[in-house]
Amino acid sequence: EWLDAIEVAKAKGQVSQQLMTGEIRSAIYGKIFRSRYYKQHTDEMITSVVLNYLKELQSVKVPFDYDGISSQQSDSVYLKQLLASGAFETVTGFVSRFNIKDHNYLVLEKYLRDSVQNKNSIAAKAIKLSMNYLKFIYFHKQPTYIVANIAETRLYCYRNDSLVLNMKTVVGKVSSPTPTIASNITTMVTFPFWNVPFSIATKELLPKVQKDESYLEKNNFAVVDAKGNPMDDSELNWSAYTANNFPYFFRESTGPNNSLGVLKFNLANPFSIYLHDTNVKSGFARKNRFASHGCVRLEKPVELAEILTNGRIDVNALKIGKKDTESKTIRLTANVPVFIVYMPVIADGEKVAFLKDPYGLVK
Repeated sequence: EWLDAIEVAKAKGQVSQQLMTGEIRSAIYGKIFRSRYYKQHTDEMITSVVLNYLKELQSVKVPFDYDGISSQQSDSVYLKQLLASGAFETVTGFVSRFNIKDHNYLVLEKYLRDSVQNKNSIAAKAIKLSMNYLKFIYFHKQPTYIVANIAETRLYCYRNDSLVLNMKTVVGKVSSPTPTIASNITTMVTFPFWNVPFSIATKELLPKVQKDESYLEKNNFAVVDAKGNPMDDSELNWSAYTANNFPYFFRESTGPNNSLGVLKFNLANPFSIYLHDTNVKSGFARKNRFASHGCVRLEKPVELAEILTNGRIDVNALKIGKKDTESKTIRLTANVPVFIVYMPVIADGEKVAFLKDPYGLVK
């Protein structure tokens, strides 16, 4: 039964042709009944090919700039799946668990099969890219998870496969694109400081301060050293600094006027990218919402915080917070997967919508 199931998957192109079903059949029909050694050896071969089949069935090549989810998954997960299959469950029944049932995936799959003749066209490549992201999400999601589609400039939060929140986002400009990331939200910060990235500090803020030293005070910025200790900016010789020798950092004070707003959602990645509120709400009314330095600005951060904390967030405190309100870190009770993806094709009900490709990633 296992060999039959694997060979069907090979014929459909779901798994590689390297899975050695033919060799195992030869072993079964040839030597399995003649020797205890060959019987044991064949059993080991079958177990190995089944585990590799399960792994391939759930694996997908997705162009994430950072994948902190599947990279942490060991091969033992496939052994656990096999051991949990149940003594009386058929192979067909067990394998059917891994059929992708995601509605959006199935709509795109049907469109690609029935409506796109040239499977090497740009349209086909765009659909396949979106399908690969959807497949990855399907096999790595948790009861609560978040999908932020860069190309669509929207974010979706799901709980038990039901959409519970949908909002606009502002994402990276073409010159500072938002990277694709699979990671987990582990903490969120109320009234966060904004530690200005060094490139922004030296290219954008430093020239403004050199023209007007009162700029920092007017815009609630402090100068800090590498350890976060505040410096007396009035004693600094601003004209002597350039992007190459500036030894300090800029930090924006907390409060509703902070560039990160009143909420920041931390996720592990090497790019210092996170989801956050913003003090510039007008950006969400724009049709073109590719305007950030790379992070993802949220239209409804408070609503997201309520979902992730199961209502434990003090919404009123967020609304009445003033400048220099104390910053607090809240640890979530469970990691929440976040998939920041670039899907240029989406399903809209039973229809397929092709989006613009602002980053030019479909080639």
